[in-house]
Amino acid sequence: MFWKDGDALHSLRTNLEDPNNVLQSWDPTLVNPCTWFHVTCNYENSVIRVDLGNAALSGQLVPQLGQLKNLQYLELYGNNISGPIPSDLGNLTNLVSLDLYMNSFTGPIPDTLGKLTKLRFLRLNNNSLSGSIPLSLINITALQVLDLSNNRLSGPVPDNGSFSLFTPISFANNLDLCGPVTGKPCPGSPPFSPPPPFVPTSTAPYPGESSPTGAIAGGVAVGAALLFAAPAIWFAYWKRRKLPEIFFDVPGEEDPDVHLGQLKRFSLRELQVATDSFSNKNILGRGGFGKVYKGRLADGTLVAVKRLKEERTPGGELQFQTEVEMISMAVHRNLLRLRGFCMTPTERLLVYPYMANGSVASCLRERPPSEAPLDWPTRKRIALGSARGLSYLHDHCDPKIIHRDVKAANILLDEEFEAVVGDFGLAKLMDYKDTHVTTAVRGTIGHIAPEYLSTGKSSEKTDVFGYGIMLLELITGQRAFDLARLANDDDVMLLDWVKALLKEKKLEMLVDPDLQKNYVDTEVEQLIQVALLCTQSSPMERPKMSEVVRMLEGDGLVEKWEEWQKVEMVRQQIDLAPSRSSEWILDSTENLHAVELSGPR
Repeated sequence: MFWKDGDALHSLRTNLEDPNNVLQSWDPTLVNPCTWFHVTCNYENSVIRVDLGNAALSGQLVPQLGQLKNLQYLELYGNNISGPIPSDLGNLTNLVSLDLYMNSFTGPIPDTLGKLTKLRFLRLNNNSLSGSIPLSLINITALQVLDLSNNRLSGPVPDNGSFSLFTPISFANNLDLCGPVTGKPCPGSPPFSPPPPFVPTSTAPYPGESSPTGAIAGGVAVGAALLFAAPAIWFAYWKRRKLPEIFFDVPGEEDPDVHLGQLKRFSLRELQVATDSFSNKNILGRGGFGKVYKGRLADGTLVAVKRLKEERTPGGELQFQTEVEMISMAVHRNLLRLRGFCMTPTERLLVYPYMANGSVASCLRERPPSEAPLDWPTRKRIALGSARGLSYLHDHCDPKIIHRDVKAANILLDEEFEAVVGDFGLAKLMDYKDTHVTTAVRGTIGHIAPEYLSTGKSSEKTDVFGYGIMLLELITGQRAFDLARLANDDDVMLLDWVKALLKEKKLEMLVDPDLQKNYVDTEVEQLIQVALLCTQSSPMERPKMSEVVRMLEGDGLVEKWEEWQKVEMVRQQIDLAPSRSSEWILDSTENLHAVELSGPR
């Protein structure tokens, strides 16, 4: 079976221009494509994922992609691929995510995509697609995220089926789209208008009454009735219309169910019942943003309810609504999906899916003796998945989102132990025009980048630093900051402890004893190399998260590590007598001697 997948992918390779040799490993003489970079297979050696985002590829897609019958994720965003979207993609009936955004595709959206009944994420934004939106797409009942913005589409936007959930954000900046969700009437359709005025004589409560006295009495009665009924009539009319503005403020607990896409607005009473009035016995964790409670909704669904603690400020409601909307648009396999929210004058709550396997931190350090530890393949998968999630926040959210507290406790694990980055939207959102944002320092000691601690300025590179520390947690099983290490005369900072052991060439002492030596030495070395590159003292020298993803996939780590070693050799020659005047800060970011860790073999 896998040779068919290999043939299909090789056809794609031959049709694409690859200036950076990203597809160099796609060798047709290696029959099994599961050995190729950027390709993921299941246990039956069927291709289930192709990850080629931001790879500087150009050319056109090929119809042979429709032969990848088990493909679940096709990630080709951020390239310069042109031409039409092949209609054969409609044969990928197991597809969950189709991400072709930020390319140069032209022509219509294939009607055959309506056959993708398992599709949850369809992002075709920022291309040059034209024509109308296929009506077949409304039949994809699983669809959670749709983005067709920034194209040249025209014609009516469907407002039924799965499309009834989506807001104007999904269709913005197109050539000539129309319909209720766009606020622009379609040609030949009646214009959108307010409800007709109510004329008392047309609804006289006493039909047949013709005397002047009766008419006056009837008019007064009808006027009084309408005075009290008008709010209810207007609300019923408003509920029937699909207005684009779905956020509105209501006092106390009388919040109706309002949706933004599939984002639900819960009432406070609902969440009080779900969490047993926020009982202490349901607390899952505590953090800088508030407490998290386990809850069970009326339909039996388990959720995690984050009860935010924040200072109330004028205009805070609008800011909260805006940030909730932005968080809800950040949807990726490796990001914790926001399910809903609750807002009252006294409460701000966020509702997430419940993660039964807890966090990486709890699995590393708080697991019951009856549970098996995380094995090495799972730890590698967690490293790659969390890197993909952070890369999406930095490169594919508009505005980009900086996490500011990346650590093992904020990497959650789903039923399949796939990494899911949590708490990402609670820090400040960051605009593309800014290289950094200055705010109150948030984070956890041991994970905070030195420049963020000293200046309060955060950027993507502060997240990269935190990610590097999280990698060391994965490898060692240790806490990022642990006073208990003082008992052995060791460094309290994990990064310093790791560097001290590497200088003494005690690599085996770094690895979590729970692994019981069931790991591959070269793979451990490679993860440590990535961690050290991510935790360099200068933020400019740290890689971007997209580069980290590629290094973890086996692309570019050798070159990055060799380059780092050369720079370190020069530094060692220049800095023969480094100053120790600020040792308490520099220790945790001090660069390791270049010769202490070999390169990938």
